[in-house]
Amino acid sequence: MAFYFRWLLRITGGFVVLIALAIAVVYYLASRSLPDYNKTLRVEGISAPVEIMRDNANVPHIFGETDADVFHGLGYAHAQDRLWQMIMLRRTAQGRLSEIFGSRTLDIDKLLRRLDLYRLASSSVEAQDTRTVDLLEAYAQGVNARIDEVNRDALGRGAPEMFLFPHAVAPWRPADSLVILKLMALQLSSHLEEEVLRARVSIALPDPERLRDIMPDAPGSGIAALPEYSALMPEMPRFAKTTPLPDHPLSPFKPRAFAGASNAWAAATSRSAAGGTILANDPHLGFSAPSTWYLARLELQSGGVIGGTIPGLPTVLVGRSARLGWGLTSSYLDDQDVFMEELDPDNPQEYRTPDGFKPFETRKTIIEIKDEAPVTLTLRWSDNGPVLPASHYSLGAVTPPGHVPALGWTALSGEDTSMSAAIALMGAADIEEALDAGEAFIAPAQNLTLVDDERIALKLIGAMPRREDAHRSKGRLPSLGWQPENRWQGHFDYSANPEFVAPVGGILGNTNNKIVERPFPLHVSYSWGDSQRVKRWQRLMQGRQVHTRDSFMEAQLDTVSSAARSLLPLIGADLWFTAEAAPKGTPERQRQRALALLAEWNGEMNEHMPEPLIYSAWLRALQERLIRDEIGTLAEEFTHVEPLFIERVFRDIDGAAAWCNVIRSATEETCADMARLALDDALLWIAEHHGRQLETLRWGDAHQATHDHPVLGEVPVLRYFVNIRQSTSGGDNTLLRGRTSGKEPAPFTNVHGAGYRGIYDFADPDSSVFITSTGQSGHFLSRYYDDFAQLWRRGEYIPMSLDADLARAAAVGTTTLRPRR
Repeated sequence: MAFYFRWLLRITGGFVVLIALAIAVVYYLASRSLPDYNKTLRVEGISAPVEIMRDNANVPHIFGETDADVFHGLGYAHAQDRLWQMIMLRRTAQGRLSEIFGSRTLDIDKLLRRLDLYRLASSSVEAQDTRTVDLLEAYAQGVNARIDEVNRDALGRGAPEMFLFPHAVAPWRPADSLVILKLMALQLSSHLEEEVLRARVSIALPDPERLRDIMPDAPGSGIAALPEYSALMPEMPRFAKTTPLPDHPLSPFKPRAFAGASNAWAAATSRSAAGGTILANDPHLGFSAPSTWYLARLELQSGGVIGGTIPGLPTVLVGRSARLGWGLTSSYLDDQDVFMEELDPDNPQEYRTPDGFKPFETRKTIIEIKDEAPVTLTLRWSDNGPVLPASHYSLGAVTPPGHVPALGWTALSGEDTSMSAAIALMGAADIEEALDAGEAFIAPAQNLTLVDDERIALKLIGAMPRREDAHRSKGRLPSLGWQPENRWQGHFDYSANPEFVAPVGGILGNTNNKIVERPFPLHVSYSWGDSQRVKRWQRLMQGRQVHTRDSFMEAQLDTVSSAARSLLPLIGADLWFTAEAAPKGTPERQRQRALALLAEWNGEMNEHMPEPLIYSAWLRALQERLIRDEIGTLAEEFTHVEPLFIERVFRDIDGAAAWCNVIRSATEETCADMARLALDDALLWIAEHHGRQLETLRWGDAHQATHDHPVLGEVPVLRYFVNIRQSTSGGDNTLLRGRTSGKEPAPFTNVHGAGYRGIYDFADPDSSVFITSTGQSGHFLSRYYDDFAQLWRRGEYIPMSLDADLARAAAVGTTTLRPRR
């Protein structure tokens, strides 16, 4: 027995030693790619030494003799900290993910190849102004300097992910930066899906008049009634297979609920306590680890610039200089249209145009797939845009027989000068110069909020499609591509873009809400991203005569839901205080406990409170009960509660209370019945997922922010090291926006929000504050991988100054790039 015991100990000890050695080897290999921020390196492509000084938050402050040298330094710094992220963005946009991940990402690659973004980006390089081309090339040289250093010095392949997914890394090119901007446009676009979904719902509804309820227009829009979709098309398919979007963390095809959101507001000197203009901005994107955003400071010939960059893009997209501050919010400009192209019955390689049938432009492309045979695609373009597969956003469900869908989209330009506009904006001295720079911006369309020393302004930048007054669907439904009245007539002049400069009230802002009321085709959009957050913003802005950096900070972090405050009295009107006391343990007693909690609640979506969870579950269950009966499985497309829909139903606007009656039942249900049943549904769901003790529930347990690594986040064991999960406040309709996933089994997980926050007070510019949602580094072994995460969660910020001496005093490392002679 002792003999066997000794051998068991030896074998166990051997396994422990082997595991320890394996961990040590893995750690050694992974840590080799940790950047050394204190060094001197000789590189090609710079005219004089470049200094990259890292402050104590690992924010690089980059100094050089010329702007090209500074951009070289930015490229090097981006590649030091986020090389894997940059490579994945490039591969995604190129449609080359399957070379690494196999057939799992094939659908993503197919769709990206059909859009042909990389070819369009390559041709757009020549459309940039000379200075932008020079800076793009300098930035690319900086990225390549880091890649060369990694290869030469065997620095762990540049990132830990490279060991799990080894592949050759091609040199960075200017087109790589331009295509990432187009990829951002894709992530922020929603009108294609909006058109298709509107068409599908109009076909499914028993009463087409009810379409305005479930897909409501922003208040005050005054839209005339549209024709039924079937009336626009020659013949509709009776049955059509629908396919969901590619479900992969790297997929840029986001459902319309995540098509982009953001907040920005500005105060003029007359509304500032300290006498200087103030700007707050927090653009919203899907959460990931590392964050999309990366903080940096560039010392250009025109002066210092500091703020948020995106690795791969050589520009400070949001931030400030000594003279100007700028922020971005999604404009929701209707910049996409679906065209149904009629095929020639005798030759399906041709499609109908106003002048007769015409051949598609075609080109073959080959997709390499790891461990499988390559796939050859034939890309087709009509005059209106690329032909898309019927599976994309369920286009097949609204495509008539003998037709194929094509996409018109402003981002599909081979002469896209948006990068030139972004780079010119950094050097603008005042609002006029910044507005002039915005004229070259094409896509993604954004609302640009500006402050200089004295004034504030807001301008929509991006190409506005010029549609005909006689457009059959006004861009709201797919239309026949050969009809002249449906085709785009170029773009409106930049002067037609909405603009607000130095308003009398001294306050400007945008929460993706409707900003103008203009007739079609100058309407900008019929679909906007917000109708609720703006209500709370208006109250906070009007509640003070003057504002400070701290009051703007409070607004950025505000968690009160105006939607909850307005909807709860409506849906609970016939439930509160109307029932007799119920025995313990009964559903009626649980309902009464929930109603008692909500009766005392002020709508604050605080992570430590139970009421936000009860409210959110109730509204979700209520919308499901209201719409499932009418539109069947299409209800699954409505993953988030639409407050305007609930309000229309319970106020019975234009007969919207009809949604409360279940058409398949013999009795006639009232809205009070549906509210009661939905509350019971919600409490049952809460009991199954979070327990029956309502008073001990925490919204933050359900509303966890999921900063997940897009590739390693699903790998067992590793996911505990690379994913960042946090209990958070806020919700879908709060200024501190935490967009929920909308998917079971965790529909309230926080997956989309402010990855960057910045507040700039020009009364004291060096008091400006910034934060991102994770950290500067993309290396999970770095202490800078998640050091911002808890600050971000608590609503804290870091200061960032353009004072070089302050940065040097807090420096944790300095990299000096010297010309190679």
